[in-house]
Amino acid sequence: MARIAFVNGRYAPLSESMVNIEDRGYQFSDGIYEVIALVDGCLVDETPHLDRLWRSLSELKISEPLSRPALKLIIREVLRRNYIYDGIVYIQVTRGVAPRDHAFPQEAKPSVVIYAKRKPLKKLLQKAKTGVHVITVPDQRWQRCDIKTISLLPNCLGKQQAVEQGAYEAWQIDQQGYVTEGTSSNAWIVTAQGVLVTCPASQNILRGITRDRILALAQSCGLGYEERLFTLEEAYQAREAMVSSATSLAMPVIKIDDHMVGNGHPGDFASVLLEAYCLYMKEKSVPVPGLRRS
Repeated sequence: MARIAFVNGRYAPLSESMVNIEDRGYQFSDGIYEVIALVDGCLVDETPHLDRLWRSLSELKISEPLSRPALKLIIREVLRRNYIYDGIVYIQVTRGVAPRDHAFPQEAKPSVVIYAKRKPLKKLLQKAKTGVHVITVPDQRWQRCDIKTISLLPNCLGKQQAVEQGAYEAWQIDQQGYVTEGTSSNAWIVTAQGVLVTCPASQNILRGITRDRILALAQSCGLGYEERLFTLEEAYQAREAMVSSATSLAMPVIKIDDHMVGNGHPGDFASVLLEAYCLYMKEKSVPVPGLRRS
């Protein structure tokens, strides 16, 4: 069965879905995106994801392409047409099509692309049982990492290094030696004193929706946490480590570069938070009518 995408008002098979070569997303990376997880037929944290999408549009001065209710209807139709029950939905908005010029065009209409694909939760949970390895790379990104822009080349270079070294993710290290975040996830450690630590929300990181949810869950579980900078050396000495994102959940990290984390196995904090997050997804996510497990 061919996968179906929504592209600028039209539903069509991916093989027939196209954008204009003068779309500014293609020529300038002039656009933003969001990824929302779908678990057991339910959208996870849809509202905060859409809030962040609207914020990204505002920060880049891209016009709203459609109303939020209309966007939500399209998301659900894309999921239904693709028979997705566990997976992700990808939303991209660019400034639109215009003759090539660095300055913003006056009359361009934003382009919208939405598609979905399967991503079984079971595989993620299996990986979480053993934990993952991360490497570290210099943070070479621009100074507005808080905007979820499609301009991701430094992230891609870091992720490729991770793949080439057999790692799951790459943590980015700024010029002062602090861990900012992963190439597609937020970074966490648990100190020897048993405090969960993650980089504070600023222009230096993307404020992950899953990151914020984990902080709320840590509080409800009675786990101590701090939003502060931490160095790579502190990470090497940590009791536990973890990465989080919509597509990684709360994933335990058991090795950073060549340094084993703790005893080399997923720790108590990661286990508690992953269990709490899975329960949250089950109880609080928004069901999409008409979806059935295939």
